[in-house]
Amino acid sequence: MEWYELMADGYNRIPEYLEKVLKGLTQEELDWQPRPDCNSIGWLVWHLTRQQDAQVSALLGEEQLWIKEKWHSRFNRPADPKDMGFGDSPEQVKAFQSPDSQTLLEYNRAVVHRTQQSFFNISKEDLDRELNEPWFQPTPTMGVRLVSILDDSVKHAGQAAYLRGLIQGKGWQKY
Repeated sequence: MEWYELMADGYNRIPEYLEKVLKGLTQEELDWQPRPDCNSIGWLVWHLTRQQDAQVSALLGEEQLWIKEKWHSRFNRPADPKDMGFGDSPEQVKAFQSPDSQTLLEYNRAVVHRTQQSFFNISKEDLDRELNEPWFQPTPTMGVRLVSILDDSVKHAGQAAYLRGLIQGKGWQKY
């Protein structure tokens, strides 16, 4: 098995899992926060997709799908490449209005698909290329960053699933 097949499989699990997490949720459930300083399911899914879109776009030297395919308009948000939730205050998270579950999933699928397609154009040498990020020690490589993006996405998907469990109890996974 090649490295890109493993990575493609890992990334593909995100939308598969999110489909289960988001299935049948109401707008109120998507935007529910267990406390005023906590994230909602909708915000978490948006953020995990935004961070993947932004970071993979940067690695590839391409425009973010958020802007290129005008996903920002479907989320009623500005066409700001930095609008991805990093450092959002509790007030900004509370003000976030999720689109419907289908829009969240469609954006995630589009981003994951682009990420997976990029693997075919990345060489083993590219994976070892150090990124210009001296604030991290050791300096990350492209390969390390791709794993980090996947790791962050999986963590946020798990957080969204946990919130769904708080709303509906553990029986929601039967859906």
